[in-house]
Amino acid sequence: MPRWPFTEEHEQLRRSIRAFVEGELAPQADQWEASGDFPDWVFKRMGELGYLGLTYPEELGGGGGDYLCNIVLAEEMCRCNSGGVAMAVAVQTDMAVPPLYKFGTPEQMKRYLTPAIEGNKIFCLGISEPDAGSDVASIKTVARKVDDGWVINGSKIFITNGRRADAMTLVAKTDHDAGHQGISLFVVDTDTPGFEVRRTLDKLGMRTSDTAEITFTDMLVPDDALLGKEGEGFYNISWELQGERLVGAAGAIAGARRSFEAALAYAGQRETFGRPIGKHQVIRHALADMATEIEAAQQLVYAAAWKVNRGEYPVREISMAKLLTGEVAWKVVDKALQIFGGYGYAMEFPIQRAWRDSRLIRIGGGTDEVMREVIGRMEGF
Repeated sequence: MPRWPFTEEHEQLRRSIRAFVEGELAPQADQWEASGDFPDWVFKRMGELGYLGLTYPEELGGGGGDYLCNIVLAEEMCRCNSGGVAMAVAVQTDMAVPPLYKFGTPEQMKRYLTPAIEGNKIFCLGISEPDAGSDVASIKTVARKVDDGWVINGSKIFITNGRRADAMTLVAKTDHDAGHQGISLFVVDTDTPGFEVRRTLDKLGMRTSDTAEITFTDMLVPDDALLGKEGEGFYNISWELQGERLVGAAGAIAGARRSFEAALAYAGQRETFGRPIGKHQVIRHALADMATEIEAAQQLVYAAAWKVNRGEYPVREISMAKLLTGEVAWKVVDKALQIFGGYGYAMEFPIQRAWRDSRLIRIGGGTDEVMREVIGRMEGF
């Protein structure tokens, strides 16, 4: 029987995605990790299979599915054995592109959304800056209105897909004195004069995901680059962040479960003092804690996703899911590495990659500290 909140249709989709991920992506993960990059054909292939537009209407090229389809995709992408690939795809499906559908004009959807669903346009999301991360209101990138459009100056950092992207969903200030009401969204082609990828960052984990620093110097974009209404960008991007956080939580805890399963199998094979290490109470209890914490965190993710699927906007539950899964995923993978011992620390074993990749969820999309602030305020403090 399908596990709540999924249906048999979701499980059919899961089997299809799993066959693709394990058959076409996972065999190349080691090579991609060694090179620090993966090829753009991944997006094209996923577009051909319909995996980049699972929830969009069929008339736009999507699959017409519900929100839970994206949770299935996030869970199954962890089987590609490369957190960077999974994250790059998630930016396309759940972070940079959704605002196009929710706030875009028919012309913008035709020009950008449908090609993104097809995998013909790769997107990045331009929010974080050198002096502004989770505090979106503090961004300094400015869009100044001129007769023939907008002139944009500023910079962004930690931009996933930033080097390879064809287009960016960009957050910029359009009115310095209007506070939150002075922020707007734009959709920008990356070949626009003035758009420059300054560098690609060298990271601890998510090695295959290109993460860029980008500058805008007198970049002129047309009037129709404005995405949604002027001055509503803060609220629109706050909506987007909820989807980013929930799909990140789903992927993180699914990845943690895979690390737990690997540690469980290893504990049954590795022997010390004449018996498998899993028979020693200290290891058995560690595995019991890992299984319990994974189950609790995953159920919180599913409860939040179920509410989203019903049309609710459960910021409190999403924030809790993001916070809990980040901490649990990191703790579980760290314990898994400990169970593997010296082999876990060796680069030839994949658990070290999971250990490095799992740390980002506690920073990206809103830090643990920000999640606690959101939850505390919603509890009345």
